[in-house]
Amino acid sequence: MIRLHLVVEGQTEEAFVNALLREHLAARGVFADARCVETGRDKRSGHIYRGGVLDYGRAKRDLCRWMRQDEHSEVYFTTMFDLFALPADFPGYEAAKGKGDPYLRVAALEQAFAEDLPHPRFFPYIQLHEFEALLLSDPAMFEVEFVGRRDPIGNLRRVSEAYASPELINDGRETAPSKRIIKELPEYAGMKASAGPVIAKAIGLATIKAKCAHFRDWLLKLEKLGGG
Repeated sequence: MIRLHLVVEGQTEEAFVNALLREHLAARGVFADARCVETGRDKRSGHIYRGGVLDYGRAKRDLCRWMRQDEHSEVYFTTMFDLFALPADFPGYEAAKGKGDPYLRVAALEQAFAEDLPHPRFFPYIQLHEFEALLLSDPAMFEVEFVGRRDPIGNLRRVSEAYASPELINDGRETAPSKRIIKELPEYAGMKASAGPVIAKAIGLATIKAKCAHFRDWLLKLEKLGGG
């Protein structure tokens, strides 16, 4: 039995794994679980704070801690971190900035990440440019959470159609995928962790894989852990 541990950016990604990826991978013999990346600990109470890649050092420590806790040979590790707002102390950050092609940039960052954390069963993944890009694979499915919001959803559809892939929707402070969604549907800001996975499930992994090549390549790697 193959087990897969995912350290993810935040609650939205954790819910996405639980709502879609766990069942999908389990059918292929890979049993996945996820937790948000640790951001800090209260030494007095022992409380652990999670969510958001605030700096690389904390993310690496969290991954290394889990790797030490579960060293079994059937266990694999991966991440789901956003390229958008990735901290500047991330391995290969400065070199990757010079690459104009987002796919080359994220590949360089993932390679540097793997080299800095050389575990034989670790597959780093950085989402282009953030989780919400996956939702823009089929903006019509926002209707499942935002009933009757035809005009805003139509605007999101036009945004998506302007790019060869939703993964290429840029990562500016006001133009990242989540910012574009919130501009049209402000309520999404307060319901990302609940609405995002529901919309993704309505879209379906087949559509997301067809539209998002980097995500597809990562998912194929994970599927192959179970023999296909």
